[in-house]
Formats: sequence, C-alpha cells, structure tokens
Amino acid sequence: MKIESKIGKSEYSDLQIYSFISDFNNFKDLLPEGKVTGWESSEDECSFNVDPLGRTGLRMIEKTPNSLIKISSRPEFSKYQFTIWIQLKKVSENDTRIKVTVEPHVNQMMLPMIKIPLKKFVNTLVKKMETFKF
Repeated sequence: MKIESKIGKSEYSDLQIYSFISDFNNFKDLLPEGKVTGWESSEDECSFNVDPLGRTGLRMIEKTPNSLIKISSRPEFSKYQFTIWIQLKKVSENDTRIKVTVEPHVNQMMLPMIKIPLKKFVNTLVKKMETFKF
C-alpha cells in the first residue's frame, strides 16, 4: 500500500528544489524540529535517531534530474523497510508542484497502526517544502 501526500506548491523552480533535496546533507533542514537527533549524512546516505523507533537510515536509490528522488530505508539500520518518492512537476518558471509517497514494506497487520503517522509525515514534509526557501 502506498501512502500519498497532498500536492504541494512551491514558488521555487524544479531545478532549485531538486538541487537541494538530491543531497542528504541538506535534508535535515526539512525534517520536523525536535523529532530527529544524531543526524549523520553524505550526499546519498544518511542515518539518524527518531523516537520511539531508534536509529534508522536512508539511501537515495534513484535520481531523475528536476523531477524525482527515490529513497529506500537501509536494512543495516532499520527492521522496518520502506520506499519514499519525492516527485516534482514544473508548472511554470517559479511554480513547482511537490508530492511525497511512502510505501512501507510491512505485514498487513501493521498497516492500520502506521498508516496515520505515515500520512502525517508525508503531508508535513510537503508542507515544509512549500514554505522552505530553497
């Protein structure tokens, strides 16, 4: 099951947004304050602590310039596996639409428990990207 965010709107170009989000060294600024500690990153990988889940890690597995970033969880850091897509669509020079999708790879019993927190996560990330100064 995939969980999709609302479609957000940014006044920055797809190139500006893509240039920023395609490097995990920039990503910490997009995460909710107070929720993440112990951030470590390189361009294509990061790891961090999230209460109550503990340490987790992410890896960029696909980059399509100015339109898509695909991210997967890193098995060495997390027992919960998932994939995240960040899609950008240029409407005009300074009008970009943003959508975040997450697909958790968990058993069917867990889906009802994680669906609401994941929906909140993707919508919060889009909201932060709508107001972020890239």
